[in-house]
Amino acid sequence: MMIGDDVENGNLGPYQDRPRTFPNMRSKTYTPLIFRILLGINVRVLVILLLLGFGFVFYVGASTSPIIVFVLSVCIISFFLSIYLTKWVLSKDEGPPEMVQISDAIRDGAEGFFKTQYGTISKMAFLLALVILSIYLFRSTTPQQESSGLGRATSAYITVAAFLLGALCSGVAGYVGMWVSVRANVRVSSAARRSAREALQVAVRAGGFSALVVVGMAVIGIAILYATFYVWLGVDSPGSMKVTDLPLLLVGYGFGASFVALFAQLGGGIYTKAADVGADLVGKVEQGIPEDDPRNPAVIADLVGDNVGDCAARGADLFESIAAEIISAMILGGTMAQRCKIEDPSGFILFPLVVHSFDLVVSSIGILSIRSTRDSSMKAPIEDPMAILQKGYSVTIILAVLAFAGSTRWLLYTEQAPSAWLNFALCGLVGIITAYIFVWITKYYTDYKHEPVRTLALSSSTGHGTNIIAGVSLGLESTALPVLVISISIISAFWLGHTSGLVDETGNPTGGLFGTAVATMGMLSTAAYILTMDMFGPIADNAGGIVEMSQQPESVREITDILDAVGNTTKATTKGFAIGSAALASFLLFSAYMDEVESFARESFKQVDIAIPEVFIGGLLGSMLIFLFSAWACSAVGRTAQEVVKEVRRQFIERPGIMEYTEKPDYGRCVAIVASASLREMIKPGALAIVSPIVVGFLFRVLGHYTGHPLLGAKVVASMLMFATVSGILMALFLNTAGGAWDNAKKYIETGALGGKGSDAHKAAVTGDTVGDPFKDTAGPSLHVLIKMLATITLVMAPIFL
Repeated sequence: MMIGDDVENGNLGPYQDRPRTFPNMRSKTYTPLIFRILLGINVRVLVILLLLGFGFVFYVGASTSPIIVFVLSVCIISFFLSIYLTKWVLSKDEGPPEMVQISDAIRDGAEGFFKTQYGTISKMAFLLALVILSIYLFRSTTPQQESSGLGRATSAYITVAAFLLGALCSGVAGYVGMWVSVRANVRVSSAARRSAREALQVAVRAGGFSALVVVGMAVIGIAILYATFYVWLGVDSPGSMKVTDLPLLLVGYGFGASFVALFAQLGGGIYTKAADVGADLVGKVEQGIPEDDPRNPAVIADLVGDNVGDCAARGADLFESIAAEIISAMILGGTMAQRCKIEDPSGFILFPLVVHSFDLVVSSIGILSIRSTRDSSMKAPIEDPMAILQKGYSVTIILAVLAFAGSTRWLLYTEQAPSAWLNFALCGLVGIITAYIFVWITKYYTDYKHEPVRTLALSSSTGHGTNIIAGVSLGLESTALPVLVISISIISAFWLGHTSGLVDETGNPTGGLFGTAVATMGMLSTAAYILTMDMFGPIADNAGGIVEMSQQPESVREITDILDAVGNTTKATTKGFAIGSAALASFLLFSAYMDEVESFARESFKQVDIAIPEVFIGGLLGSMLIFLFSAWACSAVGRTAQEVVKEVRRQFIERPGIMEYTEKPDYGRCVAIVASASLREMIKPGALAIVSPIVVGFLFRVLGHYTGHPLLGAKVVASMLMFATVSGILMALFLNTAGGAWDNAKKYIETGALGGKGSDAHKAAVTGDTVGDPFKDTAGPSLHVLIKMLATITLVMAPIFL
């Protein structure tokens, strides 16, 4: 019997005694076109096509290098493991019918938004591809391209094809992240009815599936592209391109991934936080109802937002991070090998692909190490989920160190400097230690077991204003330690690379930048496990929402609350990890940009003098871009949240029976509001990020032409990129940590501290949490994507600055 029928017939018993039904927003399940085509093919035909595809890929890989064959093999094995994890998760029961109904509503909302959002992004991607094609068809060529016979048209089509492939793979990575989360959430909710450990294992393995697919796709995409270009262009044959120049053709792939990740993060972040803020301000503060209460009209939109903002967007985000780091390291490895006249440079170029292949192996072991205990029952004491995840991370870290050392000895050993591989292994160790310290620092500032968050919670007892002041000061303070760690790691890695013994023809050491690249690889050598912990967060959050909406016993909600609080910390640690890797990757891409300009200009371009007024202005514009972008992202959340607040208030006024469970809220209306508004609002900040460096570089190029400074445009853009990177890192650290701390201060009070739920301290903490929502899930995550996208766009667009 439907709730609406009860209202009409007057049969209004206690809410818990009646079957609970929730809106079925399903019109037609959405599946991307590429998957619909594959599903429509006969199974036998599909198997034959896959075997032929694998055969072709391995043939091309074998024609390139045995290293490529190794990389392809590991990636394919990891895909089979991800299929096993998927089957394991989907084999778990979905719980009672009311849980399934809620899950279906979340799934339909998420898939509907994904279809519309990525449809918009794909149109913009094709438009930008045409712009890139036009620029490359009329640009000048480098001496390397002239000597290899690579014409303008070929170079243009290669760059555009790489851009579109990167964009497509990034979109698929986002879809994979969302696909698993909307199916795992209800299974975690159901598992929480039995034990906390089982619920944790289901959430971790669901996140592990997404992580393995995302990292594997990033690696195999670049490997296939590299091998295809190698065979097609006849690399290293007489009169053709040298293998050391080949990685520069992959830059378009990184730019495509960055482009999609930025808009996915913006749109998803605006969606999830506008719904969250609207639901909390009216539901918790004004009406005094619990989080995820079924009476709140915005609750389904909030739960949908967890999937499109935290899962789909984060999948595209980490895909882009890995792609940018691999490509920049390949470029620097090729450049160094060329300068040092290394006989076989393939090891230095392909080293990043091997590192991330081992990442898939060691992270898989870490994921599988988290298992259910024999005493998995509701009566068993609840273990600390964070401690369990930390054990898995420790296993992954130890294996990563061993794998990294073996990789450096295998690929970076050269007769010219027999001990260089050891120096580079130490660079990798620096990166791994940096990642671990970053995770620890972020955990310290965002976990309510530590003093900073408890102090922030205590400030809530004296009002809303003191909560905001304490949160802002905590966020500002949290930038200090990460910056010191990044600084030490860059200097240490550069020095280790510099003293590796690799020198150019004139005897000058050349390994410094590559040492920094190796440290970045070390930092990302456990990326799959880090992404697993990140995906765990929104899945646990969704599970808690489903438990609350379906009115499960308090003991079940207690388990999902603990998992949710840990998920907030893991999401924050992942963002801190992403910022640290973005800083190192941007440093590498900046160096690659300097080399690219030098190739096109055919003159030395080693330094940027900020004492030149125009160059200093470029730096100011770069810093301004970060603040303006952040402002527009936060204001987009604010404007959309206002629409949600008005709608929720309207429903409570016009449907007073909602509070008494005698009328159903219109969940679909709030979903429609945030979906349309987030798509509209993501355009302006995204366009600002893409257009700014192009316009600034072109204008100063024109000015330099008339003032006799031909490299002025390139110098101003370099300054803009440098200042934007520094400002962006600090701003992202502040936003992410402050937002995460505000959220967990609220969670701490909800455990019963300082008066618990409904107290004045709790209301002040909710205010802080709503302020922090656009910080940690919209502006902050978008910023570290922006930093890397600025670096890749300047690299791709370098010709128009000269």
